[in-house]
Amino acid sequence: MIKIKNLTKIFTLGDNKLIALNNLSFLVSSGQFLAITGISGSGKSTLLYQLSLLDRPNQGTISIDNINTSKLTSGERISYRLKNLGYIFQDYAILPTLTAKENIMLPLLMQGVKENIAQEKAKEALLKVDLQDRLDHLPSQLSGGQQQRVSIARAIVHNPKILFADEPTANLDTESSETILKIFLNLHKQGQTIIMATHELDYAKLAERNIELRDGLIISDTFKKK
Repeated sequence: MIKIKNLTKIFTLGDNKLIALNNLSFLVSSGQFLAITGISGSGKSTLLYQLSLLDRPNQGTISIDNINTSKLTSGERISYRLKNLGYIFQDYAILPTLTAKENIMLPLLMQGVKENIAQEKAKEALLKVDLQDRLDHLPSQLSGGQQQRVSIARAIVHNPKILFADEPTANLDTESSETILKIFLNLHKQGQTIIMATHELDYAKLAERNIELRDGLIISDTFKKK
């Protein structure tokens, strides 16, 4: 599904240049659950942002379903992200003034989906993360783990081709983290392609593939034995 070729990202800090990603090339198959690991500063979040089209690389190409995304205009990239990709962030990134259901409806409404249909799809997504009894709660009325589950529901409500998760358990306790990973594993069993950046090696081991980065380079690329 994803083909990465010679991917390079360089940050300029004054007179200094930091090579965050150094000429990476690899493939990601449809339906794969990939964990990207590495110590802080290894480049894992930077790589996730390139793959998810939230940032542009300095060099190299990222093709998704044979579409060379480097050739897309800014408007086309926004439209592609909205229709085809789902995002989960460590800080949840849900709007505090909207209920759980309203937060989940938002990306659908932005795509022009009718409100009554968006409401039903939001309820279905909340059911998938076992929060069907919290649809009218504001984020302030939810625990951190519940807020992250709302974030997951919002990310999957439009059936994205790829689900991206950047340190999704970083702010959660062990019980909530395990709940989040169980949801990911269930989605993966249903065929969802998932790419997750994490520093939690125990959680990374649950994925079927693990790419470890160091100084912007891939130092290992392993698949879980079946």
